Amino acid sequence: MSFSIILTEKGGATQRLDFECEEITIGRVDENDICLPKGNISKKHTKIVVKDGKIIVLDLKSTNGTYVNGKKLAGPQVISPDDKVYIGDFILNVEPPDLGAGVEPDAAPQDGDEVAEQPTMTPARPRYVGTDATRRDGHSQRAPAAPMAQPQVTGLAGDYAATLQVAHDRLIEALDLRRLDLERLGSGELRKKTEDTIRQIVTRMDQTGELDPHLDREELVQDVLNEALGLGPLETYLADETVSEIMVNSATQVYVERAGRLERVKKAFSSPQAVLGVIERIVAPLGRHIDESSPLVDARLPDGSRVNAIIPPLALKGPCITIRKFKRELLAADDLIGLGALTPQMAQFLDACVKVRRNLVISGGTGSGKTTLLNVLSGYIPEQERIVTIEDAAELQLPQEHWIQLEARPANIEGKGQITIRDLVRNSLRMRPDRIVVGECRGGEALDMLQAMNTGHDGSLTTLHANSTRDALARLETMVLMSGMELPVRAIREQIASAVHLVIQQTRFADGSRRVTAISEISGMETDVITMQDIFQFQQEGFDDQGAVVGRFVPTGFVPRFYDDLQRRGIPVDMDLFRQDG
Repeated sequence: MSFSIILTEKGGATQRLDFECEEITIGRVDENDICLPKGNISKKHTKIVVKDGKIIVLDLKSTNGTYVNGKKLAGPQVISPDDKVYIGDFILNVEPPDLGAGVEPDAAPQDGDEVAEQPTMTPARPRYVGTDATRRDGHSQRAPAAPMAQPQVTGLAGDYAATLQVAHDRLIEALDLRRLDLERLGSGELRKKTEDTIRQIVTRMDQTGELDPHLDREELVQDVLNEALGLGPLETYLADETVSEIMVNSATQVYVERAGRLERVKKAFSSPQAVLGVIERIVAPLGRHIDESSPLVDARLPDGSRVNAIIPPLALKGPCITIRKFKRELLAADDLIGLGALTPQMAQFLDACVKVRRNLVISGGTGSGKTTLLNVLSGYIPEQERIVTIEDAAELQLPQEHWIQLEARPANIEGKGQITIRDLVRNSLRMRPDRIVVGECRGGEALDMLQAMNTGHDGSLTTLHANSTRDALARLETMVLMSGMELPVRAIREQIASAVHLVIQQTRFADGSRRVTAISEISGMETDVITMQDIFQFQQEGFDDQGAVVGRFVPTGFVPRFYDDLQRRGIPVDMDLFRQDG
């Protein structure tokens, strides 16, 4: 009797293993027919029996279970060659033997039926160890079939990734042996004991010739330590001041953003399980959880950095993490001017808008700098005014003393206790605010925000996602409709036209630069259309030799209506801001 196992490691290559027997066992230790030396594999994990043309899979009371097509096994189950068997980080398909004509397979056993022990046939069966599969008799086995595309990690040799994974797996086994002792240790002592254990493992690997002579042993120790107790390779980039965002697409694929540009980095995780461990370390102190029933979560690191995590079955390549780093020293208006994001004249105009209580909406795409600009504009609010800021994840840092900071709360494990942005906007109206600043409008809270702007809370600020100032108005309409109020479109547009005074468009360009590309005033309604007038624009003129965007900021010559009002009231204003120099 012969059959084949097609074995695929998640994020790795596919191998074909041929057997001349009727049953095999799979587990972490060497006495199994297929050895998978991973921390999430039990010593004896799964048995596969092939008899009379049937393929039967049984779980051997493993800790993490055996799954068929995503469903956990409760007893022996007959599978087909198309079924996928999941064991830890591995996926198996079984190709049955060719029984020949005239052989009728018996009826399939039902869950709970006993599967008779069958004598094994000729040994010489292959075993899989890490990334190297060899027969027990020492002969190399059949060439891998249908290899999966391996992601190329810049600067990270495949050998180093494999070494990191082996060291990490051995650390898990070593710590498991002393679990009771470790549970009584404090965090500082635990870290020291873990580091000592890793150093012992690395020393033994060095003595047995498992390490490349050119490998940096200290870097290996720190990488394994970070993966075991910290945030793995992310620790390096969290400490790097030049990195603004970290993106983990899969265990072997990590990107960062520097100066507005994305780049793939050399460090990676040893396995998808290591990525999941990092996610759990982030969310556990916050009383949150992530699993198949709740596969996505938003959280915040102790330093204030925003974290979004999503895991299988939603993330097909494995657990994903996105971290937007918290900036301890946010940019000021002078910094934005120095970076070419706007001109001194535009900054002066926006300062005046905030001080005379214009309602402002900042529009832009993801990562375009909306929150940074919102923080700068909020800093223009006079010191004596009471400010309430409302955010999904707290990022704003205002210099004013009279400032109340509110943050939305997600539901707990039971799905209860959620406090939305809309709840907080409504509550803020009872807190006697002079200014309401909403970090980002995403849904029905837009209606409450517009009503606040129309009922005496002038000078409010918010951001939203849109590609132009005109698109921002359409987006506001859509969000008001999401509130559940059945309002006519004209009534919504009248609310917007009377509530919002200015829309500021923020754009991130291909070279990574961020600029204010338009400042537009809403001037009223004509029939059913909201009328707008650009006050400042950025006119792109091309690219320089380094690929940087070249352009200039120009006033359109239009003077906003409220500047005329200020002039008539005798308030000094600089009308030269809007003069076209030709």
